[in-house]
Amino acid sequence: MTSPTRTRKRGTPWSWRRTPRNSDGTMTLIEHLYELRNRLVKAVFFIVIGMIVAWFLYDHILKILEHPYCSLPAKHRLQTSGDKKGCDLIFTGPLDGFLIRLKVMLVAGIVMASPFWLYQLWAFVTPGLKKKERKITVTFVISSSVLFIGGAALAYFVLTKGLRVLIESAGSGTVAALAVTSYLRFVLAMLTIFGVSFEVPLLIVMLNMVGILTFERLKKMQRILIFGIFAFAAVVTPSQDPFTMLALAVPMVILFEGAVLVAWRHDKRKAARQDKEFFHNLSDDEASPLEDPVDEPQSVDETNR
Repeated sequence: MTSPTRTRKRGTPWSWRRTPRNSDGTMTLIEHLYELRNRLVKAVFFIVIGMIVAWFLYDHILKILEHPYCSLPAKHRLQTSGDKKGCDLIFTGPLDGFLIRLKVMLVAGIVMASPFWLYQLWAFVTPGLKKKERKITVTFVISSSVLFIGGAALAYFVLTKGLRVLIESAGSGTVAALAVTSYLRFVLAMLTIFGVSFEVPLLIVMLNMVGILTFERLKKMQRILIFGIFAFAAVVTPSQDPFTMLALAVPMVILFEGAVLVAWRHDKRKAARQDKEFFHNLSDDEASPLEDPVDEPQSVDETNR
């Protein structure tokens, strides 16, 4: 006597394997929640792995983050050792050192693991896309990683150049004895804000691909969105100075215009593909519903004119 086979309810237990889906990519609400949970768990796992790697590279990462401050003239930075090439950041709380290490590890882990958790984000979106469109996953992951790193690199360059202006504005005879907690909070905020902001155009492309944000809608809202980018840059930049705001807003506008062009091309190709499929499904003896006005018969009055 054979034992009855047990059927596993689709998507209920947690698994590293991708949740099976219907051929059309549709899922129930419960299946969406299980899929979201699985993707979040995987993303957190990869970020933790990145944090472990950052633990061993902490000294090197800290020197990179200290460079904008250490590049200041010797008369404007704190030097407890008497060495003109040295620079010191201070902290006063007994737990500050450990908390600083955790913050640096978290940001570094997110950056290192960005290709992996970005793939989990894309994999959660792809059920609404066709098989051909899901093939651009690699392109999405590479593009998002490059944009995030590019935004962080721009923030690092702006910080290196702009911090000197901010510190020297205090005047001669002043020394910047910066607390490591506030300084690293400022630096990490700049890197994170610039990196995440550079992902916005890619988000626009994603919404366009799934049919939520069309090119026509983007075209109508283009001026408002550009104004919103400048307002967003003015609010989120930690230094609140015009130079940093423009350094964030101008590249974002350029990337936004690039996203609009991608949306235009995608919608154009999508419309052409739909027209091709529509006419392909017509039988040979079936008339097309579209009539060419040139071929329409003229009236008797128009013929006599």
